[in-house]
Amino acid sequence: MEPLPLKDIHLPETIGWWPPAPGWWLAAVLLVLSMLAVRYAYRRLTRKTAINRAQTLLKQLRQHPGDPLQTLTTVSALLRRAAISTDTRDGVAGLRGQAWLDYLDSKLPDAPFSRGAGRCLADAHYRPTAPEHIDLEALFALCERWLKQQGKPS
Repeated sequence: MEPLPLKDIHLPETIGWWPPAPGWWLAAVLLVLSMLAVRYAYRRLTRKTAINRAQTLLKQLRQHPGDPLQTLTTVSALLRRAAISTDTRDGVAGLRGQAWLDYLDSKLPDAPFSRGAGRCLADAHYRPTAPEHIDLEALFALCERWLKQQGKPS
């Protein structure tokens, strides 16, 4: 009897790592989407927290205004902190004078900071005494309106 021409056992080629299985593609997409969702939720939460805190402080200041010059300084600082919390620091922190008023006006349709009660926020806190013709109630109402506008999703 003649021996059979048998070949040795051949193992299949090893499976390569590329392209990954569909489950890995799905896992990668879900990871990216979950990271974006967490980032969005974090920004929204910190934005809402900053606006709510600013509204609370403004209400407290409205109930007990005290010295007009000190009140103007506090309101200006409060608006600036709220703006920095909701916008980029580079875009807001260095603004002063008319540029600051223009920034505040950009969030409202009728430019009340440049032409209305908010005009005193441009330079009043740099003066030694408060301006004589300040309508604090109108200023508080305007600041509340601006803060409400900041709370809306953009």
